[in-house]
Amino acid sequence: MCKSKKKMIADVIEHSTTPKSSRKSKKSQQSSIENLSTSTNNFMIPSTASTSSFYKDSWKYSLSSRTSLSSLRESILPEQPHIYDISEISASTRNFLLKPYTSSSSSTSWRCSVQNQDVIVFQRKFRRQLDTSQLIDHLSVICRSHHSSLVKLKGASISGNYIYLVYDYVSGASLADCLRNAKNPNFTVLSSWISRIQIASDIAHGLDYVHNYTGLGFEFVHNYIKSSSIIVTKTKLNAKICHFGTAELCGEIARETGKSKEPKRSDSKINKFEGTRGYMAPEFQRSGIATQKCDVYAFGVVVLELLSGMEALRYRVDEETGAYVRVSVVEAARVALEGGGGGIRKWVDRRLKDSFPVEVVEKLAVLALDCVVDDPDSRPDMGRVTGRISRMFLESQKWGEKMGVVTDLTVSLAPR
Repeated sequence: MCKSKKKMIADVIEHSTTPKSSRKSKKSQQSSIENLSTSTNNFMIPSTASTSSFYKDSWKYSLSSRTSLSSLRESILPEQPHIYDISEISASTRNFLLKPYTSSSSSTSWRCSVQNQDVIVFQRKFRRQLDTSQLIDHLSVICRSHHSSLVKLKGASISGNYIYLVYDYVSGASLADCLRNAKNPNFTVLSSWISRIQIASDIAHGLDYVHNYTGLGFEFVHNYIKSSSIIVTKTKLNAKICHFGTAELCGEIARETGKSKEPKRSDSKINKFEGTRGYMAPEFQRSGIATQKCDVYAFGVVVLELLSGMEALRYRVDEETGAYVRVSVVEAARVALEGGGGGIRKWVDRRLKDSFPVEVVEKLAVLALDCVVDDPDSRPDMGRVTGRISRMFLESQKWGEKMGVVTDLTVSLAPR
């Protein structure tokens, strides 16, 4: 028998005796390896020491990165997230020169096409050195998470001190823009009570999922709940929470490795706590420690914005003294509740045209104020909050049916 035929038969035998799962795993691993970032030599993030110290110990990170790459290759499973090549991210954003979709002092995002999918690429710096296996595990679970009220994370890429998170693009506008249209303050797409209670319900269910059903085995904290980080979809006016997993994957929340699972603040000078004025819980302002109860506080502020149309916090000039006066939606809501039904009617967004169930509005305002009490232990958890809002949603539907209010709307967010 000729050598070529012997080789062919040997190949067939080897193929037939190799378990299918092994062949599939090898194929999956090879496909995933080809998609790994070309900058994986920087996968382990530098410690938060000084720049000179970083270069002095750079050989350590080079050694760690080879271990990280090996860990990634060995852990690839069919359902794991996509690890994008950094050159792919660079090409999609025109070498990061594409006009930013959003931009701030700590992050930038671009709307672009990656692998023929309309996505948002979110660039953010790592805040502390990350354990590679933890990063892989968290990324895997977050990408596999599905909820209708969360903008889905598709995958990530890493280069140097930066992580690039790739999220689905959702057509719509931020809740902040929907409530406060700078070009036309008298107009809002959220002109019905049903649309607002629907958004409150969507956010509550999404945050309850983040806190209790991610499957990571610890208290998952979102840390970015605010009206500008919530998208109102263009067709159905549903709410979707942005930045799911950002705080965890960027190393902004540290945890004890022992018995305690509570987040802690790093002593690093680089790991400065970040938050948005008006949404930060008192304990977070004091210590920089983010917990689930901080998310509950921010949620309460967002609900008060929904009810009143006010900003979470703003400053106005006093006409008599010329001094700046602090105007908080939380303080305004407390004053309105003290005034009873009449106070609530004056405080609720006038663009609802006094068409809302007063009792439900009072209940929702009381719940929101329960969420923003100073003592975090006195705030309800999101599971309890979601249950109460679900009951209010059903009451609102009954009210709408009784009043003959349209409860199923399709509205365009196009400029008027």
